[in-house]
Amino acid sequence: MNNLPTTEQLLATFEAYNLDIWPMQVVAYLLGIVAVFFAVKRTQSSGKITSAILSFLWLWTGIVFCVFYLGPLFAPGYGMGVLMIIQGVLFFASVLRPRVSFHFEPNLYSIIGILFIAYAMIGYPLVGHSVGHDYPRVLSFGLVPCPTTVFTFGLFMMSDTKVPRSFLVIPLLFAVVAVAPISRGVVEDIGLIVTGVVGTVMILFRDSKRQTITA
Repeated sequence: MNNLPTTEQLLATFEAYNLDIWPMQVVAYLLGIVAVFFAVKRTQSSGKITSAILSFLWLWTGIVFCVFYLGPLFAPGYGMGVLMIIQGVLFFASVLRPRVSFHFEPNLYSIIGILFIAYAMIGYPLVGHSVGHDYPRVLSFGLVPCPTTVFTFGLFMMSDTKVPRSFLVIPLLFAVVAVAPISRGVVEDIGLIVTGVVGTVMILFRDSKRQTITA
């Protein structure tokens, strides 16, 4: 891990990125709230709207953050960008032909899903603040890989249909490799590892008894 950026380099990259893209942080939070709203108050178009929002967040993060900010600092960042773009395309395809549906139900899975979402939107900045990572040196919700991945797992936990295995691969990979930024002092990502491992195990167990959307 000696080739990884230093903590100062990572924080400086977050700072430059956040200052350059303002007020996208506000837009990302609004989109996150809309996605949760449609997961709770289900309508005929809820799944498509939520998938469209996830697609935008993953595509934005992959193209703007990973390619233009992280990649020049850390070459594997370009590969991360490619993976995020692929995930974004998967969600976009689900807008055109739904493959996953989201709906909050009063059960353990949905409750844990809400906790994941809360960590993505609120926990990241709070934990960051506790270790001195204040704005603009923060991992902005929906605009960098880690909180975006946690948010995605939160919505997957609220799926009322089987989540395609292909939708889980890249988020789980991002959760596993979170050990790298953690080693550089980004302790906020401890929650990503927990979310990825716990979420994947629970989703696979739950979905073993469910059916994939066929239309």
